[in-house]
Amino acid sequence: METVGLNADFWEGKRVLLTGHTGFKGSWLALWLREMGAEVTGFALDPQPGPNLYELAQVGRDIKDARGDLRDLGALLEVVAEAQPEIVLHLAAQPLVREAYRDPLGTYSSNVIGTLNLLEAIRQVGGVRSVVLVTTDKVYANQEWPWPYRENEALGGHDPYSSSKACCELLAQSYTASFFPPASHAEHGLALATARAGNVLGGGDFAAERLIPDVLKAWDAGHPVTLRYPQAVRPWQHALEPLAGYLLLAHRLYTEGPAFSGAWNFGPAEGDMCSVGDVVAHLSRQWPDSPGMRVEPSDLHEAGVLRLDSGRARQLLGWRTRWSLRECLEHTLQWHLAWKRGDDLRAVTLDQLNLYAELS
Repeated sequence: METVGLNADFWEGKRVLLTGHTGFKGSWLALWLREMGAEVTGFALDPQPGPNLYELAQVGRDIKDARGDLRDLGALLEVVAEAQPEIVLHLAAQPLVREAYRDPLGTYSSNVIGTLNLLEAIRQVGGVRSVVLVTTDKVYANQEWPWPYRENEALGGHDPYSSSKACCELLAQSYTASFFPPASHAEHGLALATARAGNVLGGGDFAAERLIPDVLKAWDAGHPVTLRYPQAVRPWQHALEPLAGYLLLAHRLYTEGPAFSGAWNFGPAEGDMCSVGDVVAHLSRQWPDSPGMRVEPSDLHEAGVLRLDSGRARQLLGWRTRWSLRECLEHTLQWHLAWKRGDDLRAVTLDQLNLYAELS
């Protein structure tokens, strides 16, 4: 399978540990890795109740599926020791801003202690060469600037979710400096980076309190979708876009070491960084007789403007987005309609993966 900007031959036979493989992005990534011939071990909690991409696309059919909690260091040590991964892609997290307000302790525990346990398991077991820790675009100390954030901007986090992910960035920096210093790479052999992606869309996302799942659920029922912040600007992109970035980054860490360590932004083209209301309007044009939207403001803080500068990834990794926002929404809606028809969703998902890959 030809992949965008990727050398599929590199992944053939590589032992990969993927955390969060039962989630939305993790399911897409597990399928992609298997398409390229990687030996994938997944470690995650059970998929969310109700419809989910992991079960609908039969992701677990040809990977090693390990279930557990990242807060259980013993379980992680056992999985890492058994899988002997060469590459680790860490996607598992509590990813929802509003859920973090409801359960800040659980969010910090899952995201921070979970990441710490993974790093410690990697350190204790040894043998890993390339680690990509996925955080979020929300790790920046948001100043509501109109210009995009670069990787050297200050970390912050007003809400518990954003703060927990900024903590993960600090953990990555600390473990790199303390245990995997670039100057000693010839001895320890590990290179580590963090990846900060924008807001992702795509088929198979059924999570509550995410924009497109909320829109589709409401419109399926014939109701207008309720929006909290229609004016909020976010870096929208299909999930496959940052996933391609993670794969490129993991490859370069493996082959070229700490020259590719540090933080990396993966966000859309400037024209696709638009408001929540604009995204709903785009989707409405593809949905005959759409019920539209209504506004119900929330008291909880969320950033008003968030843009990413992905110049580093474009220049040094050769990464760039391939689908416009319009195309992203088209593919997302096509997947949703296929689900409603009862189509073979593994085939639908793989078809979209291959369609994306052909753009290279």
